[in-house]
Amino acid sequence: MKRIIIIFICIILLCGCSKKDSRTAIEFASWGSKTETDIIKPLLADFEKENPDIKINFMHIPQNYFQKIHLLFASNTAPDVIFINNLYLPVYANFLEEIQDIDTTNYYPQAISALSWDNKLYAIPRDVSNLLFFYNKNLFDKKNIKYPNRNWTLEDFLEIALKLTDKNTFGVSFEEDPYFYLPYLMSNGGGILPDEINKPESQNSIKFYSDLRNKYHVAPKKSESASATMAQLFIQQKIGMYLSGRWMVPKLKEECEFDWDIINFPSGTYGSITQLDASGWAITKSSKHKNEAKRLIQYLSSKNSSEKFVKSGLIIPARKDVPVEDNHKPKHSQIFVDIITTSKPTPVTSNYREIVDKLKKDTEKIFTY
Repeated sequence: MKRIIIIFICIILLCGCSKKDSRTAIEFASWGSKTETDIIKPLLADFEKENPDIKINFMHIPQNYFQKIHLLFASNTAPDVIFINNLYLPVYANFLEEIQDIDTTNYYPQAISALSWDNKLYAIPRDVSNLLFFYNKNLFDKKNIKYPNRNWTLEDFLEIALKLTDKNTFGVSFEEDPYFYLPYLMSNGGGILPDEINKPESQNSIKFYSDLRNKYHVAPKKSESASATMAQLFIQQKIGMYLSGRWMVPKLKEECEFDWDIINFPSGTYGSITQLDASGWAITKSSKHKNEAKRLIQYLSSKNSSEKFVKSGLIIPARKDVPVEDNHKPKHSQIFVDIITTSKPTPVTSNYREIVDKLKKDTEKIFTY
């Protein structure tokens, strides 16, 4: 009898252990560094607490994100929610749900525009990114060079780059990816799309950019930077001005042993114009749990969630009601926000990647002679 009772208790315990999870499971895919995932994971845990009927399966894809997402769509195994940016939006718009009944008044219109395709919104923006110059204040002080101001021009920029350059230091960074020289074109009325690239404004701007390296020698050639990235050269104080985005702030705060700040891109003939990109959360058409997925992306894009991302110093919030606070570093962080109004969403197309790859090949000889 005692043995029967023990067996009965074991059966009850086993049944309890094998009880099926009745929550609706949502697959959520995102890229992201450790800094980002350290924010995302607690947010997902908090969401589950507030929504006990939903379980989130977080699919972290740190490398080759869009290649893997592409395979998931091709095999009909796409997640319910994906993190996406405007550069790939045209490729996947047909696979995403249009975002409707969402109040967009708290978002920068440039962010909404960037994540729209054919006048339809496909993702709720989390952040925007644009380019500006980080500069080494210590090098400026050492050479008695005035810090650049917001009204500086490309002529001023070249003059400063020449003054900064010596046998140990280059004035400015140089990267061959069109992403990093697009501001030079846009600020002079040019662009990189097929109907823009052959315009005199575009060709003259590409020549100006090439001259920074090959004529004025204020930017390092490949042989002079070797395997070091522009970020590494800036941290090593081998570059005085470094064109990059908000995502570099945490790294620079941690590794720079000198004082630095930021300034907007200098004005060309059309003003100071840089491209604006945006990232956000989208729901896939194949999702069988669209209502639950919508609750998730609304939670992730809330003011409270956005503030947690901003505290890391990693992003510029897409929400206008979330301030950029970064513990006074860089001193002029507000510039990240101020230049949103003069930025323009990157003019992407469904074959944008092919356009960029072709342009890289076409400019290789220009940049490396």
